Amino acid sequence: MKKMDLGKDNINKLLFSFAIPCVVSMLINSVYNIVDQIFIGKGVGTVGNAATNVIFPLVLVFGAVASLFGNGCSANLSLKLGEGKKKEASHSLGSFITVTFFVSIFIGVLSYLFLPQLVLFFGSTETVYPYALSYGRIIALGAPFVIFYTALASVIRADGNPKYSMILLVVGAIINLILDPIFIFGFHMGVEGGALATVIGQAVSFILALFYIRRMKSVKLERKDFVPNKSIFRIMSLGLSSFITQMTVLVLFVFMNNVLTRLGANTKFGMDIPLSCYGILSKINSLYISSILGIAIGSQPILGFNYGASNKKRVQETLKKVLKINLIIGLCFNLLFVLFPDVLVRFFISKTDVSYDLFLEFSTLFCRSFLVIMGLNALEITTSIVIQSLGNVFKATLVSFTRQILLFIPIALILSYGFSFGLNGILYAGPIADIICFLFCIFLFHSEYKKLSFDSLTKLERKTLPEISSTDKPFVITISREYGSGGRYVGQLLAQELGIPFYDKDIISFTAKEAGFSKEYVEKIEEKNSSVKFENNNDDRLFVAETKVIQKLAKHSCVIVGRCADYILKDDVNVLKIFLYSDEESKINRAIKYYGLSKDLALKEVKKINKERAKHYKYYTGRDWFSHFNYDISIHVDRFGIENVVTYLKTYFDKK
Repeated sequence: MKKMDLGKDNINKLLFSFAIPCVVSMLINSVYNIVDQIFIGKGVGTVGNAATNVIFPLVLVFGAVASLFGNGCSANLSLKLGEGKKKEASHSLGSFITVTFFVSIFIGVLSYLFLPQLVLFFGSTETVYPYALSYGRIIALGAPFVIFYTALASVIRADGNPKYSMILLVVGAIINLILDPIFIFGFHMGVEGGALATVIGQAVSFILALFYIRRMKSVKLERKDFVPNKSIFRIMSLGLSSFITQMTVLVLFVFMNNVLTRLGANTKFGMDIPLSCYGILSKINSLYISSILGIAIGSQPILGFNYGASNKKRVQETLKKVLKINLIIGLCFNLLFVLFPDVLVRFFISKTDVSYDLFLEFSTLFCRSFLVIMGLNALEITTSIVIQSLGNVFKATLVSFTRQILLFIPIALILSYGFSFGLNGILYAGPIADIICFLFCIFLFHSEYKKLSFDSLTKLERKTLPEISSTDKPFVITISREYGSGGRYVGQLLAQELGIPFYDKDIISFTAKEAGFSKEYVEKIEEKNSSVKFENNNDDRLFVAETKVIQKLAKHSCVIVGRCADYILKDDVNVLKIFLYSDEESKINRAIKYYGLSKDLALKEVKKINKERAKHYKYYTGRDWFSHFNYDISIHVDRFGIENVVTYLKTYFDKK
């Protein structure tokens, strides 16, 4: 797969490359459950569908744990790569793999041991109980497979390989699709056959995920990286929003299963029809949720990388596109559920089933009440994921928690029991919670978007390059200098004496604008030590942007300090290239006096920074920074004194 530049490539192209495979992957994850539901519904009937619905909260637990580690690691990896911290990225990735593997086994064992109690807690009726237990035991055995490969799939997308992430899930789904009818109808295994087909598909996906670990592109993993470290807590904090999102859905499922059976018992629908119908419509609804999540999660690497690189404009552009796409998807699914509810559920029940007519009637009622404005949820899901991508865990978690826990459940209980609306109270609580949550998310999304706006930039960041007159006859002075030699001060005084502009720190803001990064990020790149520099392609982008800036500045007379300006302007005739240096003691004394460093620290800093400047110069020019062949004049500043150096250079400049 062609390497993509998250900081520079077209946003539409990047979203298509990342989001489409992600959407397909998420949809396939939903298809796992839907395929089982269809075959079990046709082969076993309403109680079979109800059984899969009872076990679905357990599947949500597996997904929540996978999201906690997978989405957290994905966001962390993107942020660290955007910041250029590859070593930290590899340490956290290795820690994630080890911890996720053992946690997934632990979750599987607990699920199997406590399954009888869980089935009752999840809202099973007496009729459905044996079917749910048989189905759930096999599903619990597949917990390590599904948790690990689902978590790693998110990381593989952030690694720049969304296609492999998609393939990983597609293969498992195809196996499940093939084996379901064989086990259910061919071997007459009923719900156990559906569960076994699912787990076999998950096991294959798990094996494919293991193979990818050694093929990571963005970082190279070493054995020591797999030792768990404190970075796992950072990963879990970033994935907390996704975890809570899944867990709130779990709470909603358990709540709905229990109240639908109890309140349904007092209606013509009975206990099993609402339970079964809610399960089916929730699985179909998961196609909508998966599409929204797929777009949002697919945008995570783009958002995280550019936010880590302080490229605020690209973050804004991505946010607008993601929100627009998701709202359109939400509207389309909303219309489908409201206009064609009976068409959607007919695939899941046989016409010979005695409850067929009541099943269709309740499905229509549910879609046109509980799900009547479900499209508004697109904003809630998008806001939660994108805020998480920007590292704001608390707000992302608050969004995930608001709709299900703070709004829906209290409203449903008040309407159903407080106002005695019964089953209708549950159904009407859905759209009420959706409207309130939608308004809250508009406010939250807007506040986060405003933080990225142009108005938040500093005055220096807004500064623009000077307009160049075509009548100018420029003469440029470039000053390369050792750290502590006083070269910057010489440049300032010389520019004042000559009455021409002086450029040093201003170049940072000009370069930031040229490259599409913030001033702070460019400063951070310049301050990196040599062991980190050049590992991130952003350094090369900044050098290219800096080159363009210097070439434009050189179209009028000026003094430019550092940044390989002598090399960039080497072919220009009217350029005076100067190198300023000093003895070690003078450099140390100047560092102590002007930078407030201790003597020992000043010595280390002088040696370190000059070594970095030489390495940077060598990397981009192929030349020795100290070689006198690069310059027209080399001056030992402290032998002559700064004022004398300025006077000499001014005299030389006037003669030229």
